[in-house]
Amino acid sequence: EGTVRAKYAHGLLNLARARGWSGDLMLFRSCDGLPNTAPRLYHSGETADIDFIARRLVAASPASPLIVCGVSLGGNVVLRWLAELGDEAAMLVKRAAVVSVPFDLAEGASHLERGLSRLYTRHFLATLIPKALEKARQFPGLLDADRIRAAKTFWEFDDAATAPLHGFSDAADYYRRSSSLFVLQQVVVPTLVLAAMDDPFVPPGVLASMNSVAKSVDTLSVEITDRGGHVGWIEGQPLAERYYMERRVIEFLAL
Repeated sequence: EGTVRAKYAHGLLNLARARGWSGDLMLFRSCDGLPNTAPRLYHSGETADIDFIARRLVAASPASPLIVCGVSLGGNVVLRWLAELGDEAAMLVKRAAVVSVPFDLAEGASHLERGLSRLYTRHFLATLIPKALEKARQFPGLLDADRIRAAKTFWEFDDAATAPLHGFSDAADYYRRSSSLFVLQQVVVPTLVLAAMDDPFVPPGVLASMNSVAKSVDTLSVEITDRGGHVGWIEGQPLAERYYMERRVIEFLAL
């Protein structure tokens, strides 16, 4: 649900510009403030849009190396995309970085049903539910609007909206086929994986599983900090805050 106002996006692009790089920000469908007109939205495993944009950028500037950063759900999409491309990815992308990725969507959804993490669920559903209801209005019979309105968890929302909108049989099928955890070994592009143990979206057990898999993948550089939250990593003073994530990502991508 990140928009053009996302602070981390501005921070990353400002640091990129300081190095003389050009930069592009990809917003997922409907995240620009306007509902898209197709009978679909976006989801954690949807890679067609990033593939289209990457190929267009490479075609427009073939002499400029392409580097990619994906944040949160976007990080899951980047990992899925790189894995799907396999060896071809190295012909498109020089380096990549992913931040605060929900590697196992089923485990993450269950985690967000407990404790203070439920606050994040309510925050995101407050924008996701109206978008799904707009799809139900645009395409009568496509979705069950009553089930969408009643959704109180990500699992309930994804079962009522995300799955039927994008060709999955149910939420479990969507989570299984879209989680990046299960395709990490197929990533051939040098990629920084930045995560925090106190990320409210990602259970510690999922981070442990990811780290275990990544140890056998030479292209993955995993950095897990004790603190950092979800796309946080705030440094500095209250009136002069800085963000470790932004600096570390740009440093890695510049190698």
